[in-house]
Amino acid sequence: MPLIELLNNKPVLIGLHLGFAIAGIDAFFWLYWELATDFRSKKRAVLAAISGTTAFVLSWLAGGYYYVFYYGKLVKPVIQKGLAPWAHAIFMEAKEHIFLLIIPLAVTAAIAAFLNKEELQALNLQKPLKYLTGLVVFFGLLIGLFGFIISAAARWGIK
Repeated sequence: MPLIELLNNKPVLIGLHLGFAIAGIDAFFWLYWELATDFRSKKRAVLAAISGTTAFVLSWLAGGYYYVFYYGKLVKPVIQKGLAPWAHAIFMEAKEHIFLLIIPLAVTAAIAAFLNKEELQALNLQKPLKYLTGLVVFFGLLIGLFGFIISAAARWGIK
């Protein structure tokens, strides 16, 4: 099966979207752990930050492709005519906007991860970076919850 056919397979796109999102959340949780412990390793922190940011960008690309080519035509009408039309109106709209925000937050955390412990302390950024990283993890989990609600609404189908 050619790669383009594989990537046009709706379940594969959803799987890539979800898989990369989980990898991004895990990587930022790892970065949070590196920042929260006294044994912070700059090398591990940078690896976690770059991995997480890359995973979120790949999730955004897979999810965005699915959204543009499939969701609007196939899934959105089912949700809007179904038992939970609010799932799109509230949760998909929120998911779209939060996801646009998570990439710049992840990039900011990734850039800050390049600073060593002394630089973070001198600039008084250790706590804010930890909070920012925690916010990225929180937003990632929140978006996952919203995706679950949207998927459930699609499975409930039409009235």
